[in-house]
Amino acid sequence: MKAVGYAKPLPVTAAESLVDFEAPVPELRPRDLLVRVGAVAVNPVDVKQRAGAAPAEGVTRILGFDAVGVVEAVGPEARLFKPGDAVFYAGAIDRPGSNAELQAVDERIVGRKPASLSVAEAAALPLTAITAWELLFDRLKVPYGVKTGGGALLVVNGAGGVGSILTQLARRLTGLTVIATASRPESIDWCRQMGAHHVIDHHRPLDEEIARIGIPEVQYVAGLTGTERHLPAIVRALAPQGALALIDDPATLDIAPLKRKSLSVHWELMFTRPLFGTPDMIRQHELLNEVADLVDAGLLRTTLRRNLGTINAANLREAHALLESGRSIGKVVLEGF
Repeated sequence: MKAVGYAKPLPVTAAESLVDFEAPVPELRPRDLLVRVGAVAVNPVDVKQRAGAAPAEGVTRILGFDAVGVVEAVGPEARLFKPGDAVFYAGAIDRPGSNAELQAVDERIVGRKPASLSVAEAAALPLTAITAWELLFDRLKVPYGVKTGGGALLVVNGAGGVGSILTQLARRLTGLTVIATASRPESIDWCRQMGAHHVIDHHRPLDEEIARIGIPEVQYVAGLTGTERHLPAIVRALAPQGALALIDDPATLDIAPLKRKSLSVHWELMFTRPLFGTPDMIRQHELLNEVADLVDAGLLRTTLRRNLGTINAANLREAHALLESGRSIGKVVLEGF
């Protein structure tokens, strides 16, 4: 089968940083689906893996997490899907990825594709939707579907992939006031399209920015990027007994200043459930199905921003370069082989 991968970490400008190659069809585990991939999206985790994680000697590693496709075969213990079903998912960090014609993926982390979206539109959603959902409802414990109670959520980097869907979830499914951060006219406009009540500048102290819009403090902060740099302002912005949830990779994170306000800190990594095979791993199947229902009901929209065409090494290098630029808005998708 056709696949795209890398054999050693290289700058994205190098022709061999991602290469086209032929790979064997994956073998199925008992609860696996064999999916024929129709579209994929590119995420920061793809870039981090390609740039810094060396595969085993002689191995060409297939990257890719977000995917939409059609089930071709199922493992002997799979019960949730059948051949011919259209699905979407974000995969697992310890298995071959979606940048291939065929992928084996555990059915417990797979959802039904939203019927109202094209394959490219649907491919933009799984990884960021799982991340945002788990961050908001599992880590921060914001009540799902409860519109009363008030309070505010600060989303640092509202125009990114996770920020785009997190803003929608918080605006549609909670009673929180959603404050997104952005700095360029196009990213500010995107945050507003996603449903942010307010957009503030993350190049300025965040606590001063929320005070500027007349909100004295926030109950929740989603640290999606630059958490280490923003932490002093986040501590000042959070209300006593508030909560910070983060997904980025700070070199260090001194949380001692959070003690005085009894602030809580939560990590979110959407790969944790499949990586450890947790007893509640099937929650990702359930929440992806719920996301599909919300999309089909018109409550959530795709975060697709750019479609770079065919899934091949050249186009994936372009997608990786776009994410590395730090100026990407929404999600970047590739479609078909």
